[in-house]
Amino acid sequence: MEKLLLLLDRYYEEMVSIRRYLHANPELSFQEVHTPQYIANFHREIGLEVREGVGGRGVVATLRGAKPGKTVALRADFDALPIQEENDIPYKSKVDGVMHACGHDGHTATLLILAKALYEMREEISGNIVFIHQFAEEVLPGGAKPMIEDGCLDGVDVIFGTHLWAPTPLGEIHVKSGAIMAAPDMFEVTIHGKGGHGAEPHNAIDSIVLGAQYVSQLQTIISRRISPLKQAVITVGQFEAGKAYNIISEKATLKGTVRTLDEKVRNQIEKELESLLKAICDGANATYEFKYTRGYPAVVNHPDETAFLADIAKAISEVNQVKECEPLMVGEDFAYYLQKVPGTFFITGAKHPDWETAYPHHHPKFNFDERAMLIAAKTMGLATLTYLENR
Repeated sequence: MEKLLLLLDRYYEEMVSIRRYLHANPELSFQEVHTPQYIANFHREIGLEVREGVGGRGVVATLRGAKPGKTVALRADFDALPIQEENDIPYKSKVDGVMHACGHDGHTATLLILAKALYEMREEISGNIVFIHQFAEEVLPGGAKPMIEDGCLDGVDVIFGTHLWAPTPLGEIHVKSGAIMAAPDMFEVTIHGKGGHGAEPHNAIDSIVLGAQYVSQLQTIISRRISPLKQAVITVGQFEAGKAYNIISEKATLKGTVRTLDEKVRNQIEKELESLLKAICDGANATYEFKYTRGYPAVVNHPDETAFLADIAKAISEVNQVKECEPLMVGEDFAYYLQKVPGTFFITGAKHPDWETAYPHHHPKFNFDERAMLIAAKTMGLATLTYLENR
């Protein structure tokens, strides 16, 4: 264990260099070409078996220990976002309108250097380690599911993953048994009324008024239809209607998201959304179109593996606190891995101690304390070795 920690400390500057290279050269989901090539080349150069094009654009590298044993998988994502970076940093994105604004560059650098360190210890390792580099986490249908279908989890006994989290202080590891991240769904509503003159509303069916009623009343689904002991979010992010100030719009379109942790609640909200829409439109002799698109499932951690990971994190000197966190209502397709094999997904704090506030994920000025990568690597690395030695 001590040898791994020393190796990771030795390679930390290289980890930072890799992260900054990836940050300066981001690629969007389902458009990743150079990033997977870079990852595959790195693994080959250190001596690992590599599969490219897994599930489409994924990369899987395998380290086989000198002694037989279990197989541990570790996962990192590598896609960027369609955001124009506003940070004034030497490694600012070189690609117009594309930015690593969620930490995936850090996830990738962490896993690459962890693989390098573990490979140097291969003669001491019992079992195998699979490094899963996933494309397209940010955009449905995501890269996890096709990579699983292409065999990335074949023979795997357990999987660990982490998310560098800028709002959480450096030195903290947050864990959660059960649901830690939500199922992120999308809905789209089109209300068809009857257009008319703004001075004669009695001769029209106002789609904007009906849309406004819908936006207001759908919050009662959370407050009055869902148990207060269950967590859920409904947000309308787009409302488009009308072309002129004095014309009653014939059509209104709304788009929003639903976030849930419980599958029964998820099913109920989908039904309630359309039931409410139908009632509003029927009462005004309007018609509607309703489309509900399911995103990733909730990320549900396995209890034993979560407790195991928490104990490992407490042994790392750079970790000040390990605590159970509240669920996050963001989505992550790591959920699919946990549906196939036991494992846990944890949060690694990445807020610099000198920052009063940290810009949130998906913000043009997002950044994180790069020392969090070292903490993440040590946590996953020690968890891997401990699991392989004791299972």
